[in-house]
Amino acid sequence: MTQRTWAALVALPLFLVLGVFTAVSPLPFVTFAPGATVNVLGDNGHRPIIRVQGHPTYRDDGELRMTTVSVTQRDAKLDLFTLMRTWFSPHDAIYPYAIEYGNSGSQQQDQQEGQAEMIDSQDSAIAAALRRLGYDVHPTLQILTVDPSMPAAGKLRPRDVLRRFDGHPVTATTDLGKLVQAVPDGRSVPITVLRGDRTVTVHVAPKTTDGTRLIGVKLGIGYDFPFKVSVDIDKNIGGPSAGLMFALSIYDTLTPGSLTEGSVVAGTGTIDGLGQVGEIGGIQQKIAGARDDGAQLFLVPPANCPDAITSDHGSMRLARAATLKQAISEVTAWSKDHNAPLPQCTAADRRAS
Repeated sequence: MTQRTWAALVALPLFLVLGVFTAVSPLPFVTFAPGATVNVLGDNGHRPIIRVQGHPTYRDDGELRMTTVSVTQRDAKLDLFTLMRTWFSPHDAIYPYAIEYGNSGSQQQDQQEGQAEMIDSQDSAIAAALRRLGYDVHPTLQILTVDPSMPAAGKLRPRDVLRRFDGHPVTATTDLGKLVQAVPDGRSVPITVLRGDRTVTVHVAPKTTDGTRLIGVKLGIGYDFPFKVSVDIDKNIGGPSAGLMFALSIYDTLTPGSLTEGSVVAGTGTIDGLGQVGEIGGIQQKIAGARDDGAQLFLVPPANCPDAITSDHGSMRLARAATLKQAISEVTAWSKDHNAPLPQCTAADRRAS
């Protein structure tokens, strides 16, 4: 037997072992797949998702569906076989792990961030819808999340609106971090918040972490509303991308008649308190999920248009929605005539936005 033959016989098992090891070893990628869609005009359990106190509501049988993406979690271990199956799926996608999760963090932090983004999204949607209806809406500073390991845990809660900190009035423009830094070591300070309809005062002693004094809350812009509107969505759904559909559903609930005339409309997009629609992730998976759940019209943020127009949307129409005002106009026109001309997505929309 020649030296070349011996080398081949030795190398072949090593090659096979290396191939098997590569195939079953975790690889640094995440997968995106179409997630559930939710009719925001419907119910969560036995209660309406959109709930209003202090204003008439107008329920109808139309559907305004928010869309989601199923993303593999931070600690998921994806091997080559799993990624190959995803690669050949017409509606799924693969992205580098670092793009989705970065180089640090935890599953708990991801959940907290998603919850904070959801709270911010809901309040911005309420503000945008009420402003569209002509109401005055005033910004406030509110708590989005509370770190369970920090001093504010058990005392402050998400959606508490800050009114006073250690005797200082707090507004939407207050630098709370500066006030916290000024608290002497070991001192507990009074913090007054509006919690629902009640004014509550608690005492919190800031903690020094890595040279910075903290109480352990994430802050965001909230609003003083003229009446109470809430969005009761599944707590397992996080992120900011349902803002546009929340705003449309709130607007529809507060106005007579059906915005959709009984049809099924889906869409996606972040929204700010002034009604501007922003970019989201996973547009192609969201379009696939909406199409499969019977949507006939899909509202697309302008920055997502280049990816949306290459999606497999079938007979479902795509409409470019840059603002809440424009989205309301588009849904109204389409509901009256499904062939009505609507703003179209183009490949240039990302550059324009």
